[in-house]
Amino acid sequence: MPLEIDWRDENTGLSDEQIRELEKLLSFAADKLNVGDAELSLSFVDNETIRKINAQYRNKDQVTDVISFALEEKVEGEAEIVGVPIPRMLGDIIVSVPKAREQAEAYGHSFERELGFLVVHGLLHLLGYDHQTPAEEKEMFSLQEEILTAFGLPRSK
Repeated sequence: MPLEIDWRDENTGLSDEQIRELEKLLSFAADKLNVGDAELSLSFVDNETIRKINAQYRNKDQVTDVISFALEEKVEGEAEIVGVPIPRMLGDIIVSVPKAREQAEAYGHSFERELGFLVVHGLLHLLGYDHQTPAEEKEMFSLQEEILTAFGLPRSK
């Protein structure tokens, strides 16, 4: 079992085909990144829902495009699980579909490209990548672009 995705669409208008393509993209990215057996949750929400999540968990009362909650961050004193191997629980990716539509139009590329960018961005955050410094940003965004281009969603689309 490579990557198991538990997805939820809160009536955002995504088609089953669009969701299947995003699942394929995430599995492709996970293979490319040698993630191994892992699970994550992927939710598609509206702007109001993501604004509330952003306010509650990041103290930013504004709409954003994607939020990730990594589960692999170790907490001091946390017990290690031993015994039967279990899949990695990577965490949650939450995408605002209306914000993705808005950004696709603003950036002049397809909605599918924007959704792909956001889910790969979220996956990389779950795996510990960040963009707080110029070096981190260069590494993360280069990797995103490499994955999206190899999958068939280059920047020009």
